[in-house]
Amino acid sequence: MDVRTDPGQGRSLAHHEARPIVIGMLLPVFMGSLDNTILASALPTIGREFGDAHSLPWLITIYLLGSTAVVPLYGKISDIHGRQFTLRIAIALYMLGSLVCALAPNMLVLILGRALHGVGGGGLASTGAVVLGDVVAPKERGRYYAYFAVVYTTAGASGPALGGFLSDHIHWSAIFWLNIPLGIAAAAVTTILLRRLPRHERPHRLDVIGAVLIVSASVAFMLGLNLGGRSYAWTSPPILALFAIALVVGAGFVWRLLTAPEPLIPIDVLRNPTVLASVVAHACGWGAIVGLNIFLPMYLQNVVGLSPTNAGLSLMVLMATLNASAGFSAQLLVRHRRYKIVPLIGLALAIVSVATLAIEVEGLATWKFELLIAVLGTGFGPIAPLSTTSLQNTVALHQFGTAIGTMNFTRSLYATVLVSVFGALVNTAATQGPARAASHLDVSGFQLIFAAAAISLTVAFIAIVLLEEKPFRTGL
Repeated sequence: MDVRTDPGQGRSLAHHEARPIVIGMLLPVFMGSLDNTILASALPTIGREFGDAHSLPWLITIYLLGSTAVVPLYGKISDIHGRQFTLRIAIALYMLGSLVCALAPNMLVLILGRALHGVGGGGLASTGAVVLGDVVAPKERGRYYAYFAVVYTTAGASGPALGGFLSDHIHWSAIFWLNIPLGIAAAAVTTILLRRLPRHERPHRLDVIGAVLIVSASVAFMLGLNLGGRSYAWTSPPILALFAIALVVGAGFVWRLLTAPEPLIPIDVLRNPTVLASVVAHACGWGAIVGLNIFLPMYLQNVVGLSPTNAGLSLMVLMATLNASAGFSAQLLVRHRRYKIVPLIGLALAIVSVATLAIEVEGLATWKFELLIAVLGTGFGPIAPLSTTSLQNTVALHQFGTAIGTMNFTRSLYATVLVSVFGALVNTAATQGPARAASHLDVSGFQLIFAAAAISLTVAFIAIVLLEEKPFRTGL
């Protein structure tokens, strides 16, 4: 099935018309990304207050799962009812989840609130890319997408520092109270600025059953990873049962994809080689970055010996180089016919830098670590604008929401599972012997994490190699 649209279909807005709309979407994107990481530094405080440290990882995981499952649904809702209507739903659920979390009397309510919070947050970041596809022609999207990449990365990198500050100096609930005025501001700004947004609605069916199946399979799989080798032996009946449930329910999800009238992930869109390569590159690349963003602070504190504050500051190099690289490459993307060359060279350097981290994981000098993550950020930067722009250059106007939803869903699901795999690698290494059990975070575990991240980036590299370099359309 050819999913390309007629080059003459639709009209891209002039720069002075498109810019306010794009800028208006930056606040929701910032909010959605911030809440992926803002609780990281506050988790110990929350665990002490509720007397439940074992459930803390679920405050991160349940948010990621909730936001992952609904991203494709948001994409289809936006194709049915419009982007502004969809964004209002996302903001309302986001604020309601924040309110539940801020008032939570115990850990269970907090976890449930985070799930609702994630259901709202999943629509914030993903809707921005959809709106961009509505107002700007593919040839011009690269430079605009750089705005989103910078905001998304900055919010994710700033989250732990902001969460730690609020937790230390006010109260951990301030993290969620902050979301209320942010949500009100986002609703007001987007209501005003999205009035001129072009409309391309088409009827769709929502695959809620598919969303339930993939979340159930993911929860069972991640429970097995989190409990295996620590609470239970890997070959114990509870762990084997969890993996069996994940396998059976996962197979049910695949069956649903093949038989549903409109499955959660549209198979007809993914049959296009350009779309498939863009989605794989985006997911495997960002999955590795998200995983490293969570585990590098642990590595710096437990292996290199930095304080939490210095560990956070050390990672600012990654954010700065990634943002600068994404912005610069986005300008080159639309000006050259052979636009894959720079991303491929950069991604190759990023793979080498992460592989070097794996090889020299113990005794790595701070200056060398900074150099390696600077190369990582610089090398990975071009991948996000390339993959997103290539996808939007291929699909029809009425499928923008669905296609972007599929890309973001795949990225979020892959990143969530990869983070759980990273955690399992560290925990397994930490429990191999009394000395390792005392530290809980072992050098060999981080070595495995860095190696796995290098493999994930390599898969993204292969996908970019296979990506067809189609000329970017000058009209919608």
